[in-house]
Amino acid sequence: MKKQLLLSCILLGISSVSQAQPISLEYQSFYQRLKQVNKGSYQLVELAFSVSKANGCKVKDGTITTENDTFPLTITKDQRLFLPFDSQLKSDRALINLNVEGSAQTCAIAMQVRAKNTKTHYDKAELKQVEQEMNALLSRMQGFPMRYFAADIAGLNLEFSQDATLTIDGKVIPVSGTYRLSSEQIDKLETLTSSIKPNVISPWTVK
Repeated sequence: MKKQLLLSCILLGISSVSQAQPISLEYQSFYQRLKQVNKGSYQLVELAFSVSKANGCKVKDGTITTENDTFPLTITKDQRLFLPFDSQLKSDRALINLNVEGSAQTCAIAMQVRAKNTKTHYDKAELKQVEQEMNALLSRMQGFPMRYFAADIAGLNLEFSQDATLTIDGKVIPVSGTYRLSSEQIDKLETLTSSIKPNVISPWTVK
């Protein structure tokens, strides 16, 4: 029986409020997930956290705070949160504080396994390594409090921010949005080139 694979939104203790105000989340919740990544040796993949823009949730800024200190929090225009892996912050019971526009009850934290960096040219070996590392990381993260597919992923999602073209072993393929590259395609191809870098490369899962 397949288990639910969570690659999009997870709620990490966001309190429901009726007015715009800061959201505070326990750093420990993020630390435990980052710990799973740091236990492995993943050269090409990582675990990324972001605040979903769904329902008009917009992050203005944020900080990491402990009882005695305040640290800046890096947030991109895509609302990705760059969080340190720091056992001292865990020991100090740090909080992740986000200032959002709109009602905080509409906001959710998204967690995604993805390629660390993307580029316009890949060969089979690189794509296979990305796929294998994603499978290994997802396998490591199975179990409570999240449930994942026990089976391997079906391939890779190549997500583009604008229309692009892929060239796979000389065959040109127009892409609008996301192109799903199956494991079977990866096994057969020699090279893959894209007209622009994919925004994100993530696991393709089949429920």
